[in-house]
Amino acid sequence: MADKRRWENIFPAICVPLHEDYSVNEQELRRYVRWLASFDLIDGLLCNGHTGEITSLRPQERRQVTEIVADEVGEQVVVISGVSAEGTLETVEHAQEAQQAGAAGILLMPPHTWLRFGVKREAVVEYFKAVADAVDIGIIIHLYPFGTKAFYPVETVVELSKIPNVKTLKMGTRQMALYERDIRLLRQQAPDLTILTCQDEFVVSSMYVGVDGALIGFGSCIPEAITEVWDAIRNSDFPRSRELQEQIFPMAEAIYGIGEPSGDAHARMKEALFQRGVFSSALMRPPVLPLSAEEKRRVKGAVDNLRPRIPAAYAEQAQRA
Repeated sequence: MADKRRWENIFPAICVPLHEDYSVNEQELRRYVRWLASFDLIDGLLCNGHTGEITSLRPQERRQVTEIVADEVGEQVVVISGVSAEGTLETVEHAQEAQQAGAAGILLMPPHTWLRFGVKREAVVEYFKAVADAVDIGIIIHLYPFGTKAFYPVETVVELSKIPNVKTLKMGTRQMALYERDIRLLRQQAPDLTILTCQDEFVVSSMYVGVDGALIGFGSCIPEAITEVWDAIRNSDFPRSRELQEQIFPMAEAIYGIGEPSGDAHARMKEALFQRGVFSSALMRPPVLPLSAEEKRRVKGAVDNLRPRIPAAYAEQAQRA
């Protein structure tokens, strides 16, 4: 049955540590998600998102990752698995696989053909209904940026919110005026739908306009700062949020610059996890290329600015190394 909890607060989209042969490093993945799940205000984890390299993982590997995360922390936090496929029939199969693997919900991404050709509102609604009818777990809407042909207008989101197991909106509008307006409309017309910002590159600014939390890759890289700044914003502690932004902004600049999350940005995020001692390797699956020396230098500068630089859970390991 669908998870009855309200999906809110911080949902990190996790990276996946890899062995040199590109296979999943299960031991490191288990320790990594235990660390993330230990934070107050981290209420869920997303595996198989873009941060988790879903497009380069084969279907059986997506299930493997979901099974590992659900087995390790599924009793502590809500485990969500990303679902990305081009046709409705295949999407249904992937959603059912995620449910069987132990996920409490799925993040339903739009077929990427919609990015190229666009889509009718009716097709979006029917797509979600077909998936919802096939599973008993919750669904998060993945809202792509306003500048793409796969963006769902607010009227479409309202229709999707009426589907019983649609619980949450991962909101990545990336046009601030429209973002704030649509949040206000959704509060009026879809009051039971929780809203999580996914705008990593300006996440603190995007938290201020009345969302319920954030579903971001950034949360899996610097969970200390992201959870603390969310707590400050929830409590209207503007001075504290500004202090934390002095740690968050340099990392956002090193990972994203002024661009959106991408394969290269996720590689820089994995490099940060490597430099923080969380991962033993920053390896990404091709076709993402290795980082340049200059990119690594910028990441190092941002990591050196963090407090703590090395997570407490990994400090002993770093001292042994």
